[in-house]
Amino acid sequence: MLRTILARFPPLKVASPSRQISRGFASLQGKPIKWGTFPSAVRIVEVGPRDGLQNEKQLIPAKDKIELINRLSTTGLQTIEVTSFVSPKWVPQMADNYAVLHGLTKVPGVSYPVLTPNMQGLKAAIAAGAQEVAVFASASESFAKKNINTSIDESLARYKEVCDTALSQGIKVRGYVSCVLGCPYEGDVPLANVAHVTSRLQDMGCYEISLGDTIGVGTPGSTFTLLSALKDVITVDKLAVHFHDTYGQALANILTALQMGVAVIDSSVSGLGGCPYAVGATGNVATEDVLYMLKDLNIQTGVDLDKVKEIGFWISALLGRKPVSRVANALGPKSSHIGEHTSTLADQTQTSTSPSSTSKDIYEGEESDKKLFTSSDHPYQGFSLMR
Repeated sequence: MLRTILARFPPLKVASPSRQISRGFASLQGKPIKWGTFPSAVRIVEVGPRDGLQNEKQLIPAKDKIELINRLSTTGLQTIEVTSFVSPKWVPQMADNYAVLHGLTKVPGVSYPVLTPNMQGLKAAIAAGAQEVAVFASASESFAKKNINTSIDESLARYKEVCDTALSQGIKVRGYVSCVLGCPYEGDVPLANVAHVTSRLQDMGCYEISLGDTIGVGTPGSTFTLLSALKDVITVDKLAVHFHDTYGQALANILTALQMGVAVIDSSVSGLGGCPYAVGATGNVATEDVLYMLKDLNIQTGVDLDKVKEIGFWISALLGRKPVSRVANALGPKSSHIGEHTSTLADQTQTSTSPSSTSKDIYEGEESDKKLFTSSDHPYQGFSLMR
């Protein structure tokens, strides 16, 4: 009887575990997988030509800076920070600011902001044809006093005039806050300070505020705490993040910021740049590394990773070193970029870059600038522009 009953029901065919897993992967082929809550698209702000190159000890000719920016303009980047209009006496690497901004081949749809920390810089930028400028303020009282010889509120009063003048002429203004997760002089920075500076810059008309981990001490935990605290003073769509990779935390911090809704990331091609205040600082997070991570998260950037990678190898060869980007080094170059140069900058005979007569007229005799971008209290003179 039992055999008769069992004969009516054929045995079930159960696929092996490995086959079940294979079928599961096959069903996901070609389908984007998203985990967590992320923005669908991110805008990359490329800071290599300005924040990346300003600390290079060897003077880089304007033609090479222009070539770097022109190449980056072909990658799909929407924003490329190109130079800084500061006193050439204190930041000689940026003495060719007029030549660089004026000599670019500007691509429609690409913004080329410049740093203008005072009215003298703004006037020079306007004369060079700037259509977007940036101001920076510190969230650390110690950092502000040692680098620009003013308190936080005194510096903000100075920037208000810059913002008012720029906006009155139809020039967009971006704001930066430095030392948001730590200061080289006082350690932890009060969140209330960051909120205060961020709020003031927003009130001045800055369309976007970039939060800078100047010495790269931030972690995902401190990043989460910071962004949570800022929700009461600014909406996340007006925030950007700017991480240095001193402790190898930059990508993890960016991932945390993305999960909290931030959709603008500052980065530097080949990881150009660095922070002189921390031993072992490895500079800005590399644009190549950020793009590689975002691609697998199905977050759109419109930027061609391969093109950025090749540009990173090109500028690194010019500087006589390997790229800092781990992704670039892992993927390798498509061709030898050393051959594109007859020599590296270190092999070339360098002469000081002379500022234009316009720059000389603007900065000559400006006593405030003598302390604005340097400090005799520490050995790293001229690095107050670090974010």
